[in-house]
Amino acid sequence: MPIVGERPELNVNTVVFATDFSTCSENAGNYARLLASHFAARLLVTHAFLLTQAAMEVEMGQRRPSRQREELSAQLMHRARALSTPTLEAEPILLDGNPHQVIPALAEQHAPSLIILGTHGAGPVEHELIGSVAEKILRSTRWPCLTVGPHTPPTNATSMPFCRILYATDLTPAAARAAVYALTFAEAAGCNLDVLNVVPEGSPDEADRTAELEAHYKHALDKLIPQRVSEFCNPRTFVKTGKAYDRIIGHIEEYKIDLLVLGIRKTSHLGLEMRTSGAFRLIADASCPVLTITG
Repeated sequence: MPIVGERPELNVNTVVFATDFSTCSENAGNYARLLASHFAARLLVTHAFLLTQAAMEVEMGQRRPSRQREELSAQLMHRARALSTPTLEAEPILLDGNPHQVIPALAEQHAPSLIILGTHGAGPVEHELIGSVAEKILRSTRWPCLTVGPHTPPTNATSMPFCRILYATDLTPAAARAAVYALTFAEAAGCNLDVLNVVPEGSPDEADRTAELEAHYKHALDKLIPQRVSEFCNPRTFVKTGKAYDRIIGHIEEYKIDLLVLGIRKTSHLGLEMRTSGAFRLIADASCPVLTITG
C-alpha cells in the first residue's frame, strides 16, 4: 500500500471544465474557476459535440462553419468570459467528437489535469448525461475528476470552498492512491479530514467485532497516513458496518461534509460497472462535490 509523504503534492497544470451549457453545469463552472485560481492553473472551458448530418454537409460541401458550430462556439465563448477574472482568463475549446474520447484526450494533452463535470439528478436526462458522458469520462481518464451533482448547493466562495473533507476507503491500492488527493485538498483549504471505512454487513456477531475492526482499520490508516502528515489535517477515523452508499451519504449529512473523495476500482463495490453502482449513485445524490480517482 502506498505511503503518503511528509507533505502531499498535487501538481495541476490545467483544469478542464466540460460543460453542456445547462444550469446544472454552471455550479460546476464556479468550482472550476476556484480550483484553477488556487492551483494557478489554466482553465479550459470545453464542450464536445458531434455534427448533425445537415451541418456535416454544409462544412464538407461549402467548406465553411455550420450554424451548429457557430452557435456552439458563441455559447462556449460566453461561458468562458463569464468564468474569467482579472487574474484568470478562461480559454474556450470546442471539441469535435464523442465527449468520453476527446475530453480525456484534452486533459492528457495538458496534463497534469483536473477534470470538472456537472451532473443532473434522476429524471429524463439522467441516462443521457450520467450514462453517456460522465460515466464514460470517468472510465476513460487517469486524471482525477471532480463531479458536481444536482444536490450540491451553489457556491459563491472566493477561495477553496472546503471546510471538511470525507475520504472513503476500502483499504485497496486504488483507494490508497486517492489519499494523496484527499490530503492535498485538506491542506490547501486548511480544513479537517474524516476517513471512513465501511465494513459490509456479515455474520450476526459483526457488532461484537466493532472494536476489533476499528483497531485493525486504525493500524492500516497509520501506515497509510503517517503522524507527521496527520498533524495538519487532524484526521478523524470512522469504521461503520452496513451498505457503503448509505453510510457515506449519512456521514456527509451528519458531519456537513464539503467534499467526498473516492478511490475507485472497476471491480469494487464502489466500481464503475454500471451507472447504478455505488459510485454513480453517490455522485448523483451527494450534497457535496465528489472527487473520484480511478485506479
